[in-house]
Amino acid sequence: MFTKVNVENNIYDLTKDFALRIVNLYKYLKAEKSEYIISKQILRSGTSIGANVHEAQYAQSRADFKSKMNIALKEANETGYWLELLLRSEYICESQYESIHSDFVRIIATLMNIVKHTEIYIS
Repeated sequence: MFTKVNVENNIYDLTKDFALRIVNLYKYLKAEKSEYIISKQILRSGTSIGANVHEAQYAQSRADFKSKMNIALKEANETGYWLELLLRSEYICESQYESIHSDFVRIIATLMNIVKHTEIYIS
């Protein structure tokens, strides 16, 4: 098993908490807004971030760890797209968007930093 590097800002907790917010957003969109398409997409991508980060804890190598974190970063970017669509289509208001978007930005920054520093150790 690969020994995980010191992961700053505890990305594991950040992404798990974010996934729970996404699940609640999904429930809200279905129940209150009768929105079923975008809500399903954001549920998949938003919860996948944490799933990939969690899986990276048991990576077999630094390269495997980096790959999982890159996948988490891609899923986070997709989630950002769905969040913006929800805002622009007025399924969520500006304050709802800003609340979850601030968590999103922190996760993106942290994942980018992890990927960047992992590259240094692999090279």
